[in-house]
Amino acid sequence: MTMSKPDGAPSKSVGARIVGNNLGRAAITVAVFVAALWAIEGVDTVLGNSLDHWGIEPREGGGLRGIAMAPLLHGGWSHLAANTVPALVLGFVGLAAGAGRFILATAVIWVFSGVGVWLTGADNTVVVGLSGVLFGWTTYLVLRGLFTRRPLDLIVGLVLAVIYGGMLWGVLPGQAGVSWQAHLWGAVGGVLAAILLGRRRGGRSRSVDSRQVGAIAS
Repeated sequence: MTMSKPDGAPSKSVGARIVGNNLGRAAITVAVFVAALWAIEGVDTVLGNSLDHWGIEPREGGGLRGIAMAPLLHGGWSHLAANTVPALVLGFVGLAAGAGRFILATAVIWVFSGVGVWLTGADNTVVVGLSGVLFGWTTYLVLRGLFTRRPLDLIVGLVLAVIYGGMLWGVLPGQAGVSWQAHLWGAVGGVLAAILLGRRRGGRSRSVDSRQVGAIAS
């Protein structure tokens, strides 16, 4: 139903206002997150890249802190720039479709990717970068519609599969200096999140480069 304002101009419906608010919040949230990544890289540059030592050091006790910190750090401006556009696109799509579930999915992906790298990453390396999370966001958003059965989720998943599906080849060993383990375990974490958070209950979907002691990026 559309009601008229005192001046005669029609007001937006409640549904339109809700959708508009969700999209606005999603855009602001992901923009703030990406801006924080750039700010962190700026601080790291000023400090001579010393923050990169907070990345994941596979099978080292001190490297466990990297599970929380590694996605926030990058091996230089070009590494961060390469992750920026996918972060903005995938983050916006995920948050716009349901911030609560997307944040829970991100937590699953973040931890799963980090633990996987810590267990299987190459010796004598320090792994940093958001790419593991990005691979997880991709598989989560592509697959969740198969579990929620919501038409919009299925359409969004198909579009993202066309746009970003090719990057999933990055889960295989290949480019030197790139942590394919972070990509692989991030992607697996995204699949797990899609299964866990996309299950239906009561007819409705449930709402959750590192440097090789020198340089490996994820």
